[in-house]
Amino acid sequence: MHKSQVLFYSLLAFIGGVFVASFLPISQTWILVFLILVISLIAISGYQRTYLPRTKSAPSVGGQQNYFGRGSKRGLLAGTLFLVFIFGIIRFNSFDLANSILNQFADIEVGGKGLEITLNGYIDDEPNVSGSKMSFTFKAKELVVPDETIKVDERTLVTVDSFPTRNYGNKLSVNGALKTPQNFVEDFDYITYLKKEGIRTVMSFPKITSERYDSLIYHNMGFFEKAKISLYKKIFGLKNKFELAINRSISEPNASFVNGILLGSRQNIPEKMKEAFNKTGTTHILAISGYNIMIISWAVLAGLVYFFKRRTAFWLLVAIIILFTILTGASSSVVRASIMGLLLLFANGYGRLYDPKNSIILAGAAMIYINPFALVFDIGFQLSFLAVMGLIYIYPFLDNKFRKIPELWKLKELTLMTISAQIAVAP
Repeated sequence: MHKSQVLFYSLLAFIGGVFVASFLPISQTWILVFLILVISLIAISGYQRTYLPRTKSAPSVGGQQNYFGRGSKRGLLAGTLFLVFIFGIIRFNSFDLANSILNQFADIEVGGKGLEITLNGYIDDEPNVSGSKMSFTFKAKELVVPDETIKVDERTLVTVDSFPTRNYGNKLSVNGALKTPQNFVEDFDYITYLKKEGIRTVMSFPKITSERYDSLIYHNMGFFEKAKISLYKKIFGLKNKFELAINRSISEPNASFVNGILLGSRQNIPEKMKEAFNKTGTTHILAISGYNIMIISWAVLAGLVYFFKRRTAFWLLVAIIILFTILTGASSSVVRASIMGLLLLFANGYGRLYDPKNSIILAGAAMIYINPFALVFDIGFQLSFLAVMGLIYIYPFLDNKFRKIPELWKLKELTLMTISAQIAVAP
């Protein structure tokens, strides 16, 4: 089996482990049993491969030696894949456990009121303004209860008045009662929607202060988290300036529409316009996806090669794609497209073959490792990957079936690609 195939099946095994753990709670005891079995299989297969073919009693051709050689290879491969499968289960369980501390303090009542606690941390995403209310994802680093202070690293959704304005990276102390989210609309699973973002609790209209942050928890943050906050603040600041420039140049509602297409910003789009997109089935126009990444890649690269050497232009383009991904909010479709686009750029830049199958599963495995909840709980993740898989596997089949039909200004290609994607996401 070629190394690229081993990589493909290994990544598939990891995703399979996360998938199984998403539905079936697997205890540490069973994980330990599985590990003992798989290590035994690898050890036996390794022993056969190392020693048995070299024994004098083993025939040199045709018989026992070849049998043990084939069997040991298959045993090693099966053991390795099963080990990666178990690692997927462990990854999901550890991520699930790490995001469950705040949930233990939710819905607790004392004297007929919710138990008030204090969370110290910072705003971990762009705030969402809706009328007079603002909601933002709050990254809690410390949980303060009357008797003790607990170090945490979890997210909760905080709702406050829209004034004063809050921005990404603002360091805050919030004091209020944690609640578990509820499904308030029949056809929308709000609990799952928040869970895939690592959010299991909400806090409504807490008391907010910002004086105690630096002295209390700044030392609890690692170097990379501090660097991330600093970088994201600059990127979102640039995004706000870009949106402001568009708002000054174009009248509403067109300004919000342009911001949605270029930057994925939808919160300022009027409800009537959103409803019009929904009724006409054209909401995808506002979604940042692989098409946007492709346009930016080719346009930026064409401009950079005039001023830099091709290798330098390549690395600058990589940085620009990463920054654009962050700028647009790093949705599932954008992250998937960015990873696949970067792999294609690396392949072209270093003279390697590009395998779309390995590319898409590597992008998926990387995203699932970072957030194991995305596989089952994020419908955007599922739709994005299914659509691309339709283009990779279904489109060539349909194109071959209808090869006798003329292109007619690429209308056939566009139609077949659309049908391929729709078939894939139909379930």
